[in-house]
Amino acid sequence: MKELKKSTHPLGIASHLFKWTLLAFPVSCIVGSAVAFFLWLLDTVTDIRFSHPWLLYLLPVAGVLIYFAYRYFGKNSEKGNNLIIEQIHEPGGGVPTRMAPLVLFSTIVTHLFGGSAGREGTAVQMGGSLAHFIGDRLKLSKEDIRIILMTGVAAGFGAVFGTPVTGCVFALEVIAIGTMRYTALVPCLAASVLADITCSAWGVGHTKYSIRFSAAEFNTFPNLSIDPLLLLHVIVAGIAFGLAGNLFSTTVHGIKRYANRYIPVQWLIPGVGGLVIVLLAQIPGMQDYLGLGVNHPDPHAVSIVSAFSEGGAENFSWLWKLIFTAVTIGTGFKGGEVTPLFFIGATLGNTIGTITGTPVDLMAGLGFIAVFAGAANTPIACTFMGVELFGGEFLVYYAVACFTAYYFGGKKGIYSAQWHDV
Repeated sequence: MKELKKSTHPLGIASHLFKWTLLAFPVSCIVGSAVAFFLWLLDTVTDIRFSHPWLLYLLPVAGVLIYFAYRYFGKNSEKGNNLIIEQIHEPGGGVPTRMAPLVLFSTIVTHLFGGSAGREGTAVQMGGSLAHFIGDRLKLSKEDIRIILMTGVAAGFGAVFGTPVTGCVFALEVIAIGTMRYTALVPCLAASVLADITCSAWGVGHTKYSIRFSAAEFNTFPNLSIDPLLLLHVIVAGIAFGLAGNLFSTTVHGIKRYANRYIPVQWLIPGVGGLVIVLLAQIPGMQDYLGLGVNHPDPHAVSIVSAFSEGGAENFSWLWKLIFTAVTIGTGFKGGEVTPLFFIGATLGNTIGTITGTPVDLMAGLGFIAVFAGAANTPIACTFMGVELFGGEFLVYYAVACFTAYYFGGKKGIYSAQWHDV
């Protein structure tokens, strides 16, 4: 993606800011409202699934339904987030407006019947699709289409997690590994903030996380602001988080590749994937790894929230969630990978904290953001996410964990359309 020259004339700067503030406003209002509706639906169908566990047995049928929905109505929407990234790199074929309702429908179906998936992919795809619709109607230039697509990504991501600064940085960072394009900085920030405000205005809330650990409790060197021993633990944990992110990406891509190679009838792929999830869920305790995984009505179940407490996860909870999600996403179900990555990271962090004697809630928080950083190649956005979700006291540890995970996560992450500029 070619970088535009920044205007140095005050009138040029003012004109640029005014123009993109005006354009970001409708994008953020529409995307924020769409995300609010999506989150409400997601909570509703999750409650229905918990109340009717038998719905899980229809997951293979739901997978086939999703396949045919995309086959007959999807056009090129099947590419998902990668299509939006491709269009930001090289605008051309466009992002179909039908992507928004299709991904909304298929994600809700996935979660209603127990598929292990996330929500970021849905929010980002709705954001990109709706932003492109606005840009196309306004007949924007190719360069402006790139920017408005990035505002859609920022708006969707910022609104779905309640992290507006992270949404902005994610939209800038996810396009190319090792490079950030600042042309869209102000538009993305404006869109992300306004979309988050819009989503909140609809009365949709976000899960609150907290790290109750105090640095003074673990500080073996009272005169130092950063504890060297804890920092060493964070570095080692960061390596583990990066390897987990890499394992997740490799497993998802591998399942897609082998499923297409060995299952010649394409519509059977999601059916087989759904059947595998149904069978895995029959193992005692495995129902914890269905669905979104943020929280659970059973106080003894493993979830992202429970991972912030001692005893809130089993030693291999992270691996089970990785398997459930890789099978779900790899065989064609929709929703995204990010929230399951939060689950994988938080439960892995819980395990590391338990084994090493380091603060479990701190390690869970670091895993929450760092596994995502390693899998998505977005360490800066994930560092900001730590601050927005958990507070700024442990900023140095957030950065160390995310940057270490990034280096050990490999270049081939969950988004195959990312450019490798370094």
